Amino acid sequence: MPDIRLPDGSVRSFDAAVTVHEVAASIGTGLARAALAGRVDGELVDTSFLIEKDASLAIITDKDADGLSVIRHSTAHLLAYAVKTLFPDAQVTIGPEIENGFYYDFSYKRPFTPEDLLAIEKKMAELAKQDIPVERLTMGRDEAVAYFKSIGEAYKAEIIESIPQGEVLSLYKEGDFTDLCRGPHVPSTGKLKVFKLMKLAGAYWRGDSKNEMLQRIYGTAWAKKEDLAAYLHMLEEAEKRDHRKLGKVLDLFHLQDEAPGMVFWHPKGWNLWQNIEQYMRKTLDAAGYQEIRTPMMMDRSLWEKSGHWENYRDNMFTTESEKRDYAVKPMNCPGHVQVFNQGLRSYRDLPLRLAEFGACHRNEPTGALHGLMRVRGFVQDDAHIFCTEEQVNAEAQAFNELTMAVYRHFGFDNVAIKLSLRPEKRAGSDEVWDKAEQGLRDALSACGVEWEELPGEGAFYGPKIEYHIKDALGRSWQCGTLQLDFVLPERLDAEYVTEENGRKRPVMLHRAILGSLERFIGILIENHAGAFPLWLAPVQMVVMNITEAQADYATEVVETLKKQGFRVDLDLRNEKIGYKIREHSLQKLPYQIIVGDKEKAEGLVAVRARGEDLGQLTLSAFIDRLKAEMPAA
Repeated sequence: MPDIRLPDGSVRSFDAAVTVHEVAASIGTGLARAALAGRVDGELVDTSFLIEKDASLAIITDKDADGLSVIRHSTAHLLAYAVKTLFPDAQVTIGPEIENGFYYDFSYKRPFTPEDLLAIEKKMAELAKQDIPVERLTMGRDEAVAYFKSIGEAYKAEIIESIPQGEVLSLYKEGDFTDLCRGPHVPSTGKLKVFKLMKLAGAYWRGDSKNEMLQRIYGTAWAKKEDLAAYLHMLEEAEKRDHRKLGKVLDLFHLQDEAPGMVFWHPKGWNLWQNIEQYMRKTLDAAGYQEIRTPMMMDRSLWEKSGHWENYRDNMFTTESEKRDYAVKPMNCPGHVQVFNQGLRSYRDLPLRLAEFGACHRNEPTGALHGLMRVRGFVQDDAHIFCTEEQVNAEAQAFNELTMAVYRHFGFDNVAIKLSLRPEKRAGSDEVWDKAEQGLRDALSACGVEWEELPGEGAFYGPKIEYHIKDALGRSWQCGTLQLDFVLPERLDAEYVTEENGRKRPVMLHRAILGSLERFIGILIENHAGAFPLWLAPVQMVVMNITEAQADYATEVVETLKKQGFRVDLDLRNEKIGYKIREHSLQKLPYQIIVGDKEKAEGLVAVRARGEDLGQLTLSAFIDRLKAEMPAA
C-alpha cells in the first residue's frame, strides 16, 4: 500500500503497487494525457514505472525542462526508427539529446542526401501520427549482445560488449524498432509532434579519427510549434550575425589554411582587440593585480611536474631542441608559479595577484575549429591569486564582484553561475577535492548568488566556478572561471613563510573574466551584429565632404575630433555623398558626419547616427554628445 507524496505536499494512498501513469490518472485525465515521465524520489523514470513502496513523485509534462529533455531523447529514437524503415541496411550507433535538440549517428553504404533528410522527416511524422506505444524491456548483457548481432547491428553489439558482464540492460521498443537506452522515453510516439531535421555531418565512430566515419543527422524538437518557430528565427538571426562573415565584411580579421586555428588580425580588428585589452588592463590594475609575462615554451620536465604532461598531453604542441623536449604552453599556470617561487614569500605578501595576457596554444582537432570561437592559438585575460586558505572567501567575493562589473560594462546583464566538480581523471586526493569544492560553495554562498552544480566538469587540478553570459539572441556563452587549486602549489613546490616562521603551501586561484579574447570578440561581434557601441567601435565615425570646396573644413573637423581622443576616418573621395553614406553604413559605424557649404560657413556638422538623422549640430555640442555616450571608466 504505497503512499505517494506529490510536489504540493499532498499524499495519495494506493492499495497496491501503482505506475506513474496510474497516479497521474488518479489526479485527472488531463494530467494522464499530458504525462511524459515521472520523477520518483528524484529519479527520472517512464510513466510505466511501477512504484511499489512509499515515494515522492512529480509528474513530468512538456511544461517541465525534464519533459523537453525526454521529448528530444525520444525524438532521436524516432529518427533512428524512420531511418531503419526507409534504409533497412543502415546501422544505428548512438543518438543523444543535445542542447536545443538531438542527433543520431548512422553507418550506411552511401552518403545521405538533403532529399533523404526530407523523406526521413516525413516518415518520422507518419510514425508519430500512428501513436505507437514505446515499451521498455530488460535484457542481460550477453543476451543483448547476441540479439543485436542477430539483427545485424554490429555497432550496438560493440557498445554492449564494453559493458561489464552481469549487467541488466534496458531496451526500448516502438513498432519494429528496438534500441539500447537507459531512458526514460515518452509513452508513445504520438507525444512527438514538433520537430525538424536540421543538417547532415560526419562523425568518427566513438570520436576516434582512426575509426570509420559515420553520418550524423542533427535535429531539433520542441513542445510547441511557436517554440520551434522562435528557435528557427533565432538561427536565421544568428546566421546574419555570424562573426566569420561580419569579420570579412567589416575587415576585422581572417583565417587561412596555412595557419589552422590561428587568427590574422587586420588593423580594425586589432584596434577592437586593443580597446578590450586596455580596458581590462586598467580594470585589473585598479583591482590590485600585477601584470607579468612568462615564456611561450618550457621544458617537458616542468609540464611533467605540474601534471599537464600526463593529463593534457594530447592537447599540447611539442618540439625538441638539443635533445630536450619542450611544450608550447596550453595555459599559463605553471609559469605563474615560477614567478611566485622567485625569492622567499611571506604571509604579508598575500594575497598576490599575478595577471598576464598570456598567449596559449592547444592542439584542437581540425574538425572542432570554428572561426574565433574555437582556435588553436589564443590569448587569455589570465591571472592567478596566491593566498592563504583564510583569504579564499574574500578573494572569491572580490572576483565575483569584479567579473559582474566587467560584464555589465560590455552590456551583458544576464549571467548564470555554475560550479564544476571533480572529474574522473584528476590530481589530488578526495580529501583535498572535498575541501576545494566546499571552499567554492562557501564563497558563492557569501556572494549571495544562485548556482548550478555540474558533476565531473572540473579541471584535473581543481573545481571551478563558471560564468555563463547570455547574448542578444538568448544564447549562453561560458566565459569567466574561478578555479580553486590545492594541487599545483604542492606539485611545483610553492610555499610562503607563515606568521609563526613556518612554511606553508599557498592556495592558488586560477581566474579569467573574458577567457579567450579571440572567442570573446567573436561573441561581441555576434551580440552586436557588428554594430559596436561607440566606445568599442574600431572606427567611431567618418567625416565626409560633399564637394572639394569643403575638404579643408572636413580635415579640420577630423583633427578636432582626434584631439578629443576619438577614432575618426576622413573620406574626401570624389564620389556622390549618397554613395559614401551607403558604403559607410555597411561598415556599421556609430556616426557619419557630412559637411557641405552651409556647415562650413556656419561652423556646423550634419550628423547621422545608425538609423537616425540628428541634423545639424555645433561641433562642440556633438563632442559633448559623444562624451556622454562613452561609459564611465
